[in-house]
Amino acid sequence: MITIEQLKDVKERTAALERYLDIENKQVQVEEEQLRTQAPGFWDDAKKAEAQMKKVKDLQKWIDGYREVKTMADELELAFDFFKDELVTEEEIDAAYQKAITAVESLELKNMLRQEADQMDCVLKINCGAGGTESQDWASMLMRMYMRWAETNGYKVSVANLQDGDEAGIKTVTMNIEGSFSYGYLKGENGVHRLVRVSPYNAQGKRMTSFASVFVTPLVDDSIEVTIEPARMSWDTFRSGGAGGQNVNKVESGVRLRYQYKDPYTGEEEEILIENTETRDQPKNKENAMRQLRSILYDKELQHRMEEQAKVEAGKKKIEWGSQIRSYVFDDRRVKDHRTNFQTSDVNGVMDGKIDGFIKAYLMEFSGSEN
Repeated sequence: MITIEQLKDVKERTAALERYLDIENKQVQVEEEQLRTQAPGFWDDAKKAEAQMKKVKDLQKWIDGYREVKTMADELELAFDFFKDELVTEEEIDAAYQKAITAVESLELKNMLRQEADQMDCVLKINCGAGGTESQDWASMLMRMYMRWAETNGYKVSVANLQDGDEAGIKTVTMNIEGSFSYGYLKGENGVHRLVRVSPYNAQGKRMTSFASVFVTPLVDDSIEVTIEPARMSWDTFRSGGAGGQNVNKVESGVRLRYQYKDPYTGEEEEILIENTETRDQPKNKENAMRQLRSILYDKELQHRMEEQAKVEAGKKKIEWGSQIRSYVFDDRRVKDHRTNFQTSDVNGVMDGKIDGFIKAYLMEFSGSEN
């Protein structure tokens, strides 16, 4: 059974969250922002109205999150008192403690996500490294890992572009992961991921090392102002690949957007290339590609304003030795993050999407340097 010290810890952390989140002030803010939604002609500008409603909703989420934690902490204290009168069992108290501490830790983690982009949806792109089939298979394993993580957390995942590997796996994939704080949680996944295992594709059963890179950017919506110069854009269309279907390889529904980006701060130029085959509707794919372009341009702006984002970008090195952020060593039953030194022996769990330990360790170490 839990100790009185564990109960005190939950109560103290709950009280600290009320201070850190400034719940009293947020309640005043919600009332003020809700009054604005009652103004005459509020819905005349739909885009502005939706942005205002989102503002109210986001503030309310923090209040509701704190209230849930406070309720669980109070229930735990009550159960502890009832135990003295033999009205509850030790098992019931331990269960109440587990619920309360999980809720406290979850809100503490979310409290670290205070940057402008943290609450946004995100675009996650995976590219395989050199090494042919082995690295392509590794890229597909990472894709599954992130999809399982998103599924567990109730996020919506859509595949914007996917290029299959030559024999197995994938060469590249771009996924949209939609849900509150998905960018904030996944931004630390930026970088090179290294796999060490006995290769199923090697007849001699040799130990092989493979690399894949992960890039995460915020997925912006229409409320975010991003400047795009039409003269710098060009479009190509192509036939989408895939299994079966009358449209496949007959209708040019896939789109390729090239944007000649010029950095307004440094004057450096680069070509941004986006491919979208998400639907069989070419106009819809163009719309999705434009949304991704706006997300990329928004992220580039963030990099100039946020020191940590600049560090992340600087860390995107060649996909090879010495640049990895995390190693997955299957034979030794070990996954280790080289930035935080957090590691686990639950390799199968990690590949099934259990990466919250890595996410929390990254945020605890680096979120403070972003403020």
